[in-house]
Amino acid sequence: MTAAQRRWLLLAPAVAILACVAAGPLLVMLVYSFLEPGEFGGVRPAFSLDAWFSVLFARDMFDPEIVEPNIAHLAILWRSVSLALQTTLVCIVLGFPTAWFIATRPRGTRELWLFLVTIPFWTNLLVRTFAIQEVIRNRGLVNTLLMQAGVIDEPIQMLYTDFAVLVGMAYVFLPLMVLPLYAAMERVDRRLLEAARDLYASRWRMFREVVLPLSRPGLVAGSVLVFIPAIGAWVTPRLLGGGRNLMLGNLIELQFGQGRNWPLGAALSMTLLALVLVALLVYLRAVDPDTRRRDHG
Repeated sequence: MTAAQRRWLLLAPAVAILACVAAGPLLVMLVYSFLEPGEFGGVRPAFSLDAWFSVLFARDMFDPEIVEPNIAHLAILWRSVSLALQTTLVCIVLGFPTAWFIATRPRGTRELWLFLVTIPFWTNLLVRTFAIQEVIRNRGLVNTLLMQAGVIDEPIQMLYTDFAVLVGMAYVFLPLMVLPLYAAMERVDRRLLEAARDLYASRWRMFREVVLPLSRPGLVAGSVLVFIPAIGAWVTPRLLGGGRNLMLGNLIELQFGQGRNWPLGAALSMTLLALVLVALLVYLRAVDPDTRRRDHG
């Protein structure tokens, strides 16, 4: 038996498990998306493209020959992509200086700062979302402080808006941005920064031409780790956005639950998977070309 065959033999159990628990359910969803919905949920074994058609289009209630864009689905799709991108951007803005601060601390204290960053992971996602809800609700911490300071006379409506969903997701996913950035920044050779100072580089130029390029792998990894769960988020939009600010994950759950349209739910699930794959390709192409050439070399 050759070395390559032995490697494949050792990988066979892991490949089999991945095929059963990952590829298997995805294949089921793909098949369901091409079937007809059952009367009380489930599917009927009859081929149909109606589910995929309904993802982006809708037929007129009185004249099925009239086809119109499905405004509700398109609005939810746009909200999902937009909020996921905004969440990623907010996490970059907040996570980059946080990771740099931790990476530049003395080695004996970095573990403490990382420990503080990872503390939210110890708490259930539902509990963390309820905590944000208590902070931004009409009689929550923010509005109470603003009214006591005389800045506003009546509470600002923040809960059940896209802003609330953005705040909640940024809070939940921020550690996923900080940790990869810290891992990349920790490996930055400090002698390069000293050389930049010796060459009279300004702080902005040193950041743009030294720190940012060397931190790019962590930035790409963190963006992927934030964007993917954000675009498919369910708990945070459900609690902070209410029933009026649905995202794609909420729409999928609605089709499998109250809507009892499993083929449409499956088609929406595959659409979400396609969006994730596109995001992965975009983020991977964002890696510095020189880094890619070194990796292939």
